Amino acid sequence: MSIDKIKPEDYETLEQVEERVRDEDKMMQAFDDIEDMINHPPHYNKGGLECIEYIKQQLGGVGFRAYLEGNVIKYIHRHKYKDQNISDLKKAIFYLERLVQEYEDM
Repeated sequence: MSIDKIKPEDYETLEQVEERVRDEDKMMQAFDDIEDMINHPPHYNKGGLECIEYIKQQLGGVGFRAYLEGNVIKYIHRHKYKDQNISDLKKAIFYLERLVQEYEDM
C-alpha cells in the first residue's frame, strides 16, 4: 500500500504501538531464555564447573572432540522426530561451534 493512500484512521494509536513493542520485547526475552537453556542450561552449571568442561577434563582432547561430534549427529538426527523441534537443531549448532573452537584452539 502506498503511503499516499493511508488515511488517519489507518494509523496505529500510541497505545497500539506500545503494545506491539511490549509484545516484541516479550518475544525477544523468550528467545534469549531459549538461547540460555541451549548454551548454558542451569542444570549443567552446578558445583562451579560447567558440565561440558568436566566432560572435556575427563575425556581429554581426542575423546572430547569425539563426544562433540557425536552430539552434533544425535541432535541433527532426533530433531526430525520431535515435531519440528528447532531447539535440537540449535543444540547441534552449539556442539558444532564448540567442535570448531576445539580444532581452532589446537
